[in-house]
Amino acid sequence: MEATTFEAVPQAASSVGSLHRKIDWRGAFWVASGVPALVLFSIGAIAATVGKPAWIVWIVSILFGFIQAFTYAEIAGLFPHKSGGASVYGAVAWVRYSKLIAPVSVWCNWLAWSPVLSIGSGLAAGYILTALFPADALINTWQLTLLDLGWVKTGLSLRINATFAIGMLILLTVFAVQHGGILRSARLTLVLGVTSLIPLLLVGVVPLFTGDAAQANFLPLYPLAHDAAGQVIDGPWNISGWSLMAGGLFMAAWSTYGFETAVCYTREFKDPKRDTFKAIFYAGLLCILVFTLVPLAFQGSLGLGQLVTPAVLDASGAVVTPAVYSGLLSPAIYSGMGVGQAMADSIGGGKVVANIVLIMLVLATLLAIMTSMSGSSRTLYQASVDGWLPKYLGRTNEHGAPTAAMWTDLSFNLLLLLMSDYVFVLAASNVSYIIFNFLNLNAGWIHRLDRPDWVRPYKAPTVLLAAGGVLSFVNLACMGLGADIWGAGTLVTGLLLALLILPVFCYRHYVQDKGRFPAAMLSDLHIQDDDGQRRAGWLPYATLIAGVLVVYACHQLVA
Repeated sequence: MEATTFEAVPQAASSVGSLHRKIDWRGAFWVASGVPALVLFSIGAIAATVGKPAWIVWIVSILFGFIQAFTYAEIAGLFPHKSGGASVYGAVAWVRYSKLIAPVSVWCNWLAWSPVLSIGSGLAAGYILTALFPADALINTWQLTLLDLGWVKTGLSLRINATFAIGMLILLTVFAVQHGGILRSARLTLVLGVTSLIPLLLVGVVPLFTGDAAQANFLPLYPLAHDAAGQVIDGPWNISGWSLMAGGLFMAAWSTYGFETAVCYTREFKDPKRDTFKAIFYAGLLCILVFTLVPLAFQGSLGLGQLVTPAVLDASGAVVTPAVYSGLLSPAIYSGMGVGQAMADSIGGGKVVANIVLIMLVLATLLAIMTSMSGSSRTLYQASVDGWLPKYLGRTNEHGAPTAAMWTDLSFNLLLLLMSDYVFVLAASNVSYIIFNFLNLNAGWIHRLDRPDWVRPYKAPTVLLAAGGVLSFVNLACMGLGADIWGAGTLVTGLLLALLILPVFCYRHYVQDKGRFPAAMLSDLHIQDDDGQRRAGWLPYATLIAGVLVVYACHQLVA
């Protein structure tokens, strides 16, 4: 690792405008209340891949996320004047040990959160089209292929269809709302939060109380497998079975860990000392409720399903037409497009009630999109202010909204919205999210060592801080074991995307800023006094090496 030296550039060069302190923890809670809706994004894919243990995956994953949240609450409290979330606070810990590691933290957080915009708007568009038109209607089947990406993943392409058109309108609408600043966004998310949480709670409660959740859909706890004829059977707990479980935990983390976004708004809290911990704690309790009940009820009411149409093979044994299954294994459930309709039907009450619930689930995805745009744009904004990303991202409008970052988010996601496989996009971006979690969970103990005397409005119990460090390696193990069950090359693609930040950072830091950090960044580091010492010594480097070895060993185990 390079030796890190620090010089300052004038503060005026680092940002234009600033964020406004207009909300308390309740505002951040309602903005973060879009996170429970993320269960809609991958619940089908996880159930259709893992099988009966899928409900266990969700419970274990949200408990992991809740334990990790205590570390994030502590490090956020160290920087009440900064926005952008845990990745920004974690980057301050790592920058003393390497200039190149710190921006990876910020970039990976944004790269993981930003695709919520495209995936969410695509799912919302799919729900709308499913409710209004038959599956074989022209509006659902027409498509214009722009670019074949089969060299990345089989069947992947860039295309324009009705889903893209409606999804684009949804993204532009959310952008218009966010343009008015955090206070207006928080007020709207309060309305959307109440409206969208109702169907999620109904979906999670009604099937369990009506007796529609059959025990046979949960037990016995064996991973999904198929016999030679393609029939669904219980698989063994061998390396393949455990890799499915690891892959499920890997994918679920993208949703269940997401409530850490509640600490993205520290710079906009009226009282950051009081509001930061309350925001993430109560958002975590809400997520425990939803991520436990909804997967249980969803799996219990649908069941895994059975073979409907066997696969068609050519003379060489290659699959020409994949097998078609019912229940959770159906293609519409795996892709996510049929999840909304299935959840609406599980409540009962006829077509009218089902359509009302489906509309409310559309609102739930809109809330998730708003949550993502609020959090990810502020990550870009603060990363620019701190000298990690290009200067233009540090601009805000008269309402205190980081509009330059929001336009960047929007443009990036319009490109992702063109992609034909949302599950692959989600899995590849989740590689970045696991890297971000690894770096920032370990930033907790680095801050403890390097800044022992700093005021901590909230100090996590040492046992929870240590548990977060252990879970950072558990997350990496799940990624190494299970990332590629979502498509060959998922892990490598995700790692390459994570490394794209390096030339961007080098341009900003060494070309634009001549190798010096903005003055505000240096004031955070307290380089000029004893607080600037690297008390953690060689431990951060050993942690990075151990992390790389865990991913490599686990990936080789299933390779």
